[in-house]
Amino acid sequence: MKKLLLALLALASFGVANAQQYALFGTKTMFDAFENPSQKSFTLDSSRKFSSNFFLPYFGTNAINKGSSKFAIRKLTQEGVFDTRSLPIGTGEVNHFFENSNIYVAAFRLFKSYKYQKEMGFSWQIRSDANIEYTNETLAIFDSFERFSPNQQYTGIFDTKGYEQTYHQFSFTYRENWNKRLAFGLKASVLSGILYNKLDVSNSFLYIDPEADALLIGLKGTYSSNFSDFNEVDKKNFFPNFKNPGLSLSFGANYTTKKGLFLMANIKDLGFIWWRSNTQRTMIDQSKIIENIENNQSNTNQEIKDIFLLSEQSKKFLAPTNAKLDVYLSKRYGFYKPGLAVSKNLFYKGGDIAFVNTFIANDFSGSITPLYNLNGVFMLGLQAKYQTPNFELFMGTDNLVATSFQTLGMIKNDATVGNGPNGASFYMGVGIKFGSVVNHPQFADVIPGINDNEGGSFFKSLFSVFKRK
Repeated sequence: MKKLLLALLALASFGVANAQQYALFGTKTMFDAFENPSQKSFTLDSSRKFSSNFFLPYFGTNAINKGSSKFAIRKLTQEGVFDTRSLPIGTGEVNHFFENSNIYVAAFRLFKSYKYQKEMGFSWQIRSDANIEYTNETLAIFDSFERFSPNQQYTGIFDTKGYEQTYHQFSFTYRENWNKRLAFGLKASVLSGILYNKLDVSNSFLYIDPEADALLIGLKGTYSSNFSDFNEVDKKNFFPNFKNPGLSLSFGANYTTKKGLFLMANIKDLGFIWWRSNTQRTMIDQSKIIENIENNQSNTNQEIKDIFLLSEQSKKFLAPTNAKLDVYLSKRYGFYKPGLAVSKNLFYKGGDIAFVNTFIANDFSGSITPLYNLNGVFMLGLQAKYQTPNFELFMGTDNLVATSFQTLGMIKNDATVGNGPNGASFYMGVGIKFGSVVNHPQFADVIPGINDNEGGSFFKSLFSVFKRK
């Protein structure tokens, strides 16, 4: 349990919190087109036919830790010291940590057809999500059991629940225009699981008897994972092997009104992973006496850990991906484009409401994004972007304040730097288009799909099947 908690919480030093780089929505970047499948990324008479990141950086990562454990986590992430003396204990106060990251290892996209503005894309991503609610006492017991008063019964103080899931995502995307204002798109993905952990302690107690030099601890709950110890994880775990396979689907639409209001809605990453390689599900409901505890913290930690390890049972299980419902609308007024994004997780807690303010000057733009995370955290995002029809470069953060404090604290190796919820956020990307120019038919000798002998509109054919039924 300690390994799971510390590994997740340490991600806050470089790690993402549910934010999805909303300032890139509606920008026609590759990121926009792959994340919002109905979006197009090619411009007639200007863009070249193919685009790729050429294995250049194209990623986003974000993490937040909220609660009274914030100083202890700063101590861990900014000074590398695990010290819980600042934590108030005995109340069962719950802290909240959430993280997600999205790394495009490779992305390739092509302009398929002028008619219906068809685009296709292929991508390889590595994604992770984590969401954990933990008590102060859950951290403190692994630092020093002497923090707890002797001869006192503590109940419910280790009740903790959360998960972490990391996987490869290999995707095919397709989009097309229904007409001049309406477009549809989909993203179909094959998944390969990397790491999975899920912990749910629903009942717990602790009693320390100093005269007997022992403590009594009781835990009831479940623990599922595809490895027993983080020390078992090495580079081999991160190569895609499909021993833990999965599928996911994203689909969406966008519409532009006559007055220029852009509306977009998506269901993203609706899927599952079948965790079946080296997996175990531990069900525990036991109390344990740990003896000889004085000056023996490491043994006490191992004894608590053994409550889970010695009850392991091999078991396969399904786990849903962190699917989301996104809605976005925007309209440009000269150099200023405001946008509103609302995102809600479908299977896990969390979501965002973001107000994107973008200021545009020729090929350059800057965005300021106040954001409220539904886990009760306010953030301020900042982004800079340079974009031409054949090149894009962007960099930003969804949480400027926390990221600045975290970075400065790590540089100074000082846990006193910063206040409020601690965490970090950073994203960037480089995309390049190449090949022949995608010209309008009246300006070109050859134009892809002008006669469209490829079966016409995919979505019109699909909807006509349902209509006939």
